[in-house]
Amino acid sequence: MHRFLLAASVLAILSGCGDGQPFFDDEEPAEPTEPTDPTDPETPNDILDTGTVLPPGATEPEPDGGLTRSEAGGDTGGGYVDSVAYQPGSDTFVVDGLGFDGANVYQRGTEVGSLGGYAVFEADVQAEDTLTGEPIGQIVPYRALYGVSDNQVDGEARTAFAIVRTGGYVNYGFGGFVYERNGAVVLPDSGQAVFSGDYAGMRVFDARGGLEFTRADMQVAIDFDDFNTNDAVQGRIFNRVAFDEVGGTVPLGGEDQLVLPDVLFNIEAGGGGGLTEAGEISGTLSSNVLSETGALETYEEGTYYGILAGDTTAGDGGELVGIVVLESDDPRYDGVTAQETGGFILYRGATN
Repeated sequence: MHRFLLAASVLAILSGCGDGQPFFDDEEPAEPTEPTDPTDPETPNDILDTGTVLPPGATEPEPDGGLTRSEAGGDTGGGYVDSVAYQPGSDTFVVDGLGFDGANVYQRGTEVGSLGGYAVFEADVQAEDTLTGEPIGQIVPYRALYGVSDNQVDGEARTAFAIVRTGGYVNYGFGGFVYERNGAVVLPDSGQAVFSGDYAGMRVFDARGGLEFTRADMQVAIDFDDFNTNDAVQGRIFNRVAFDEVGGTVPLGGEDQLVLPDVLFNIEAGGGGGLTEAGEISGTLSSNVLSETGALETYEEGTYYGILAGDTTAGDGGELVGIVVLESDDPRYDGVTAQETGGFILYRGATN
């Protein structure tokens, strides 16, 4: 896998922007109990660690246990994150598997510290030669987006997700994502359910460098009665806005400006989508814009993945954690493709 670096002068410009003032409220994520140190060789190499050792992912997942999924490797540079772990004592995030992202310990973001209630962390921009102390510039910017559930199961977050991306390459660069459930899920035999909450993402580019953030509202509904072949899933990402890597608002909707329309799940019948017995959903999604002739044309296309957690038949009604990956041509530039990777944790009754 080859990724192409930006020129050093461009990297310096990207890492030197901003006035140092945080644009978002610096919200603290929920702190799990009994934190572990992922740098300790005796700590198991779990894919996602929210401060405690978590169960591994299952090749044949069941509804009565935890479940972890991570991004598959591919030609676009994803799938290189081996493990991540939030450290509540220092409010840092440890990322393993990526080259030239400092000492693997990401600090809470300075200009952008949180996004839609999820935490943002940034890698060091410089490391040192371990023998001579000579400074070594890193691939910047590397950012990690971390979301953790408001609820816990046996002292662990009920759901969590993490996304790592970089804007330091002229194509998408290296990164990865992870999302998980702790504990079991209970699914109903009939009826419908709707889950709502915050969505946040990061945009990287092919044919130019740089990184942008997005924030939106999200809602997903599941019909547990129909289709007869599979449970139908519909979803929408709306009120999406964008920010540059230092928190400045990205203009939307004007001539030669970025466009961020609502994104809709494609409702699928049969084997192409729906809900599994283990509480997983997956499928495709897209957005549309009006062409010059007034006809709808596809603007973004991609895939969503999710895991239900908790008892969806009683109590708080459970929750849904997941990842969205979208690609589109960026209308601001010729020949530039954008990839947006976002995460979400949605709850029952969140809009009541």
